[in-house]
Amino acid sequence: MIDYWPLVGILLVVAGFALRFNPLLVVAVSAIATGLLGGMDLAKVIALLGKGFNDNRYVTIIYIVLPVIGLLERYGLQQRARSLIGRMRGASAGRILIFYLGFRQIFAALGLTSVAGHPQTVRPLVAPMAEAAAEKVHGTLSDAERERVKAMAAATDNIGLFFGEDIFLAIASILLIQGSLAGFGIQLTPFQLSVWAIPTAIAAFIIHSVRLALFERSLANARA
Repeated sequence: MIDYWPLVGILLVVAGFALRFNPLLVVAVSAIATGLLGGMDLAKVIALLGKGFNDNRYVTIIYIVLPVIGLLERYGLQQRARSLIGRMRGASAGRILIFYLGFRQIFAALGLTSVAGHPQTVRPLVAPMAEAAAEKVHGTLSDAERERVKAMAAATDNIGLFFGEDIFLAIASILLIQGSLAGFGIQLTPFQLSVWAIPTAIAAFIIHSVRLALFERSLANARA
């Protein structure tokens, strides 16, 4: 008989995020609860958590990057980005984000997924530049419009990375797709999968570029 009790860990994750508890605490509690409900003793669960952290300790590189970004922001990085956009002719939020979308997709397709991202690029550079461009073209933005610009900047990064990285051969998503298809008797090489990811990436670029253009028009229409 299938034991469904370990799935309670998923409910704990959903409930914890919905109640806006500390994400690290939510994940840790959910992992421990899942292990205990799966029949493991507490010492073994904690040992597995420690092993997983040690095996993936390179993830903690973010603790080095974040202070650097914080210092750059403290000494006016966002203000410099805004002033740069203020001196550029023809700059608009839509155009800046379309350019960033292409940049993100191309570098992700080359396997350079860490060249840009939310903490190191979107927050300190792309979002402030898009805001400054929108204010330059459309005037002062409301709080809601400002948040929409930030959201579109974040979404642009997500779309560029998600649809660009599948073009790169040695990426986990390609290997996952290959393994899943092999389970259904469909044998494809990583190269074949990456080639077929190119039309999808192009379609994603076109569709999101249209969305950005429509977003730019909505800012203009709000002041018409």
